[in-house]
Amino acid sequence: MGHGWEGAVLRLMRGRDFRFTVTDVEQVTDRYRRVRVTDGGLLAAAPPHPAMWVRLWFDRDGRPHQRAFTLVDPDPATGTFGLEFALHSGAASAWARAAVPGDTIDATLQGSGFEPPEPAPGRLLVVGDPAALPAINSLLAAHPETPATLWFEVPHPEDRALPFGTDPARHDLRLVEPGPSGDQLVERVRAELPALVDDPERVYAWVTCDTATTRALGGFLRRQVGLPRRRVHALGYWRR
Repeated sequence: MGHGWEGAVLRLMRGRDFRFTVTDVEQVTDRYRRVRVTDGGLLAAAPPHPAMWVRLWFDRDGRPHQRAFTLVDPDPATGTFGLEFALHSGAASAWARAAVPGDTIDATLQGSGFEPPEPAPGRLLVVGDPAALPAINSLLAAHPETPATLWFEVPHPEDRALPFGTDPARHDLRLVEPGPSGDQLVERVRAELPALVDDPERVYAWVTCDTATTRALGGFLRRQVGLPRRRVHALGYWRR
């Protein structure tokens, strides 16, 4: 599989290449699409872990372009999993919109990992948006008994119908509309989150939004709220 200089760098970093085949597609909402694939041997070579992700390769203006996507419901027994796309403009969304059973897509596994927080958290504090929903659902599934508070940005009314893996008995899901300034998510988290932290060592914060929001909230959690760096996972998933 040739993927230009990025592919060459990933191979030098021991990236492993696979080819997935589409078996099924589901239009969850007009703005969200699920694609089910066979794994090309991925799950046999690398057993799944929480929030496991791969780099998918797309064509963008004649050049290879890679984006990271979380595996949804990986099943090693059948060698299958899902990929979910928050649809917008761009090569990844264009591929997802057009995908039909039988299509193939190249992927590289490099960089994915998960270190469970120790000690185990008494509460999860989660901030995200549609692009991060598969990773958020995987995180919640990895901590099935842990209470969680989630602030989730819903840029469009349809996003309220996304497939949240939440349980009302354990999860407090707070849907946040962007608002005129676009900073409503940051403002809500700054106003509401500190009251939920009585012991910084007993919570675990997971922030996966756009780069600017993630940077702002990651700094806030460490400096103003006082969470140790090891108790904060803050990774920007996209740029506005």
